Amino acid sequence: MLTTDQIEITDLHLRAIIGIKPDERQNHQDILINITLDIDTRPAALSDDIADAVNYRTITKSVINLVENSRFFLVEKLATAVAQVCLEEQRVQKVRVSVEKPSALRFAASVGVTIERSQNEL
Repeated sequence: MLTTDQIEITDLHLRAIIGIKPDERQNHQDILINITLDIDTRPAALSDDIADAVNYRTITKSVINLVENSRFFLVEKLATAVAQVCLEEQRVQKVRVSVEKPSALRFAASVGVTIERSQNEL
């Protein structure tokens, strides 16, 4: 049964090699990531036991490792890879990932992409 419970990881500031221009392939750039995990929090709420919870710290560490060691050309690919990492936790039913690249466009605060993926799309 799908629920509407969510864990939100907000404004994760990381640095990555991303982009298609030569300087983007050499220099790390700032990346801003927001993640919403759709889960059922009832088991954890009933037991008050971390074993029954989705451990967002573990997921975040995996995302950080992926992003900081990646060399993707497109933010779309990076967002998809982040979603796949999140969905490795079977209790995550659906994930929404937003990846922004603050330095992508002159005069714009940021440019980014938002995707949603679910367990049945793996």
